[in-house]
Amino acid sequence: MRDIYGRRDFAIISELVAAGTTVLDLGCGEGELLAWLKDHKDVEGRGVELTGNRVQKAIARGVSVYQGDLETALDDYPDQVFDYVILSQTLQETRDPLRVLRGMLRVGRHAIVAFPNYGHYSVRLSTLRSGRAPKTGLFPYDWWDSPNIHFFTVLDFEELVRRQKWSVERRIFLSGQRQVELFPNLTAEIAVFLVRGA
Repeated sequence: MRDIYGRRDFAIISELVAAGTTVLDLGCGEGELLAWLKDHKDVEGRGVELTGNRVQKAIARGVSVYQGDLETALDDYPDQVFDYVILSQTLQETRDPLRVLRGMLRVGRHAIVAFPNYGHYSVRLSTLRSGRAPKTGLFPYDWWDSPNIHFFTVLDFEELVRRQKWSVERRIFLSGQRQVELFPNLTAEIAVFLVRGA
C-alpha cells in the first residue's frame, strides 16, 4: 500500500474521492492532502485548520485554507455544498464528535472519517501489561499531554452510525502497510469510513 506524505490514510482517502469534485478538509494541517487531491484529482478544495503556522504553510502550497475551529466552522456553510467532507485522525480530538459528524453530513454529500482504533490489540496489551493508560507507537502520548479526548473503537463508531441511521458506503482497515479484513476491531490500527447521511 502506498503512502501520501507518509500517511496511509491519505492514500485510502485519495482513492475514495472522485476526480473533479468539491472537498472540505477539516483539520487539514499543512494542506498536504488537499494539495495532492488538487494536483492529481482536479478537486476544488478548501480546508479548515486551527493552527496559524499550519494555515500559512497550506496557503504556501497553493490550497485555500482558513484558520478556524472545525467544530464551529461547519455552521457557516449551507447544506450539501461539498461532495466530500474529510476528517482524518482528528475526530478523537474534538469536544463534540457527534456534532462534528452531523455537521459534516449536513454540508457534504459524503463524509470520510479516518481514526485510530483504540480497540487494536497493541492498545489492549499495553493497558493490560502496565495497568496504565495505553502508550504505543500509534498512541505515543502520556495521558496528561495527549490531544485525544475521546477513545473509541471500530465497533463504537459502527454503533454510532447505526444509531444515527447513516449508511456506510465503504470501510477500509489498515494495520501497518496492509489492509486487514478479519476482526478489524482487534487488528486494525486505523479505520477509514465513507459515510452518507440518512
